[in-house]
Parts: sequence; C-alpha cells; structure tokens
Amino acid sequence: MQEAYSFGLLALTSFFTLFNPLGTMPIFISMTSELDEAKRRKTARKAVIVAFATTLLFAFSGQLLFRFFGISVNSFRIVGGIIFFLMGQDMLQARLGKIKLSEKEAEINAYVNDISITPLAIPMICGPGAITNSIVLMEDANTFMKKLLLVASIAVILGITYLILISGATISKKLGETGNKVLMRLMGLIVMVIAVEFFFSGLKPIVQDMIK
Repeated sequence: MQEAYSFGLLALTSFFTLFNPLGTMPIFISMTSELDEAKRRKTARKAVIVAFATTLLFAFSGQLLFRFFGISVNSFRIVGGIIFFLMGQDMLQARLGKIKLSEKEAEINAYVNDISITPLAIPMICGPGAITNSIVLMEDANTFMKKLLLVASIAVILGITYLILISGATISKKLGETGNKVLMRLMGLIVMVIAVEFFFSGLKPIVQDMIK
C-alpha cells in the first residue's frame, strides 16, 4: 500500500508540473478574451478532454506507436517548438483577435474547435514531457492498482486544469480590451522563447546522435 501511495503521489506531482495549468492560463485568457462565457468553457472542456485522451493513448500504447512510426520524443519536441513559435508570432502581432472578432457563429465555432485541440490540448497541456512521463510511469505501474492510480491522477490534474482555465475568464473581464491585447503580445513573446527551448532541446540529441 505504501508503494502504491508513493506512486500515486509521484504521478500527481509530476503531471501537475508537466501539464502546467498555471502557465497555460494566461495564454488561454489571451486566445479566448473575446469569446463569451459558454464558448470559453467549451474551449477549456474540449482541450482538457483531448489532452486526457491523448495522454492515455500514449500511456497505454506510446512505445508501440513510437516504434511503429519510427519517431522519437525529440522529434515531437521539435514539432511542438515549431507550433509554439508560429502561435507566438501570431499572438505577438495580435492576429488572433481578428479571428475572434467575427460575428459568424460558424467561424467562432471553427475557431473554438481549432484552438482547443492545437495549441491548447496539444502541445500546451499535453506536451512531450507529459507524454514521456505517461509512458514511463505506465511501464513502472506493474500492478492494476498502480495503473488505476495513474489514470486517476491524470484525470484529477486535468480536472484542476479545467477549473484554473475557466477561472481566467474573470481576469479577462477585469483586464479589458487594451489589457488583453497587451497580455497577448507579452505571452506571444514568452511562447516564442518557450518554442526555441522546445526546438533545440529536441534538436540537440538528434544532432549528437548524427555526429556519433
């Protein structure tokens, strides 16, 4: 029982750090600042559900998928870095606001569906670190109880992530239009820096292997 308790605690703490809901919240606020409350909740809910499904998919079949497609976590980091950079560039130039200002329901729904999957669910919430962690912990979960604790830990942390994201709506209202634009540009710069770190953290091991 003590071993299972330690494993569950490790899963909870590691996934909270890797899902990083507090770091995702400012970006979520910027990207949904002009959506109504229902759309914000829908976006957050879909992002969390997609992240949960993706994490479980890799947890139970990650090694098999990686071997089948011949890809590595480092390649995933590089792609994540490129996605982050392009997203950060749009945020830095406040391009996202032009999409959100549309009054057409179909376009707003398309925007919600788009950002809830990429970049919010993947790779913001469920990034290379969370995927790697799910694969490693699933391999260490040698009992049914541990596997159950792992799944429960992922669900609990993503539930907390959802609550943190939807609480960002209050912050968005207080900031106003000007504040949201300033925040968007600031977060765009930060996201681009994160993108560079992602890209080179994935590229470095690949280059080292090529040299060897």
